[in-house]
Amino acid sequence: MTLIADATALFAGAGLTQAGLAVHTLKRFNRQQRPQLEARPPVSILKPLKGDEPLLEAALASFCTQSYPEFQLVFGVQDRRDPAIAVVERLRTLFPHLDIAMVIDETPHGGNGKIANLINMWPAAKHDVIVLADSDVHATPHFLERAVAALHSPGVGAVTALYAGFASGSSLAGRFGAAQINHIFLPGVLVGRMLGRQDCLGAALALQRSTLTRIGGLPALLPHLADDAALGRLVRRLGLRVALIPSLVVTTVSEETLPALFGHELRWARTIRALEPLTYATSLLQYPVFWALVTILFTHHYLWAAGFAVVVWAVRAMEARAMARQLERGAFSGWLLPLRELFSIAVLLASYLGNRVVWRGSSMAARTKERGPGPWLQRRLGKKVGLGKKFSLDKTGEPSRSINQL
Repeated sequence: MTLIADATALFAGAGLTQAGLAVHTLKRFNRQQRPQLEARPPVSILKPLKGDEPLLEAALASFCTQSYPEFQLVFGVQDRRDPAIAVVERLRTLFPHLDIAMVIDETPHGGNGKIANLINMWPAAKHDVIVLADSDVHATPHFLERAVAALHSPGVGAVTALYAGFASGSSLAGRFGAAQINHIFLPGVLVGRMLGRQDCLGAALALQRSTLTRIGGLPALLPHLADDAALGRLVRRLGLRVALIPSLVVTTVSEETLPALFGHELRWARTIRALEPLTYATSLLQYPVFWALVTILFTHHYLWAAGFAVVVWAVRAMEARAMARQLERGAFSGWLLPLRELFSIAVLLASYLGNRVVWRGSSMAARTKERGPGPWLQRRLGKKVGLGKKFSLDKTGEPSRSINQL
């Protein structure tokens, strides 16, 4: 029993260490010197849409107010009745000087619905610098400037943005969801970067059109649920780096109920587990308050263990407050930290009970290996996006809706 208590106490210490390192790394990130641009090539921003989400107009408008001299916005939906169309029309009225394209194409293509939407939008993209950004992402006015500058650094094939979470409402679920991003997910990404990982985050990323063509174009991402991870790995296979954009973006957390949030985080968890099973298992160390509470259950020195748990709780709350200051976000209540960690543990355990995930109404299987799209899809998509024979395929020749370990 004492050995177990010692181990859980060490796990709690490891969690505090990771959170502290994340705060230190984020401070360095915020203070780094911004790269300067000598030339500012025009940019095409592609934002696939589906439905009128909370704060959607504010998120899209943030890309309309970029300080960059020349850029194009391409929005796309796959349903003529999609309410997001009206949001884009309002933006056209508010920003008549901008080059805004609205693509309405119901062609499904199969596989990843977001990538299918992007494939439909691709012919409307005019420029050689491509930015892919989710519909719920809010950007600062200098985002494009910094993204393009980072992309033109030597040896860089793609750039990706760190992101913070912002609850669209005042519900407990929204606050929990933002805390998951700001105080659990983001610290893991920051420490991973410090250790040499080059994860590509799908909230907002940029790359050259020529680089996208070399990795097989958007059709190469179609079979992948985790299309951002697939893109990053394909870029690294070219011998190029995935760098960070020296600018954070913010993503809207729209869930208003705990069951809705649980489903969202379960999809996220099963996706990561399928892609990085060992790394995902070690994410258990991210919950120091949970491990400190477990320590109480496995020791005869209850007063010592209770005092230890209180100290861990207090230190973790201070780290969360420090992280919030660096993110310029409102601090998450320290009193809710134990509940947030227990919620995360429940999601983690549930992630091992199956591999089905539901994303925007579509059910898919999160698997480590999958079959690729067949020759009929290669010909169809190759003609549509102008890639021809550069799109390589697996031998099986069938479309899939699972995650591929590249």
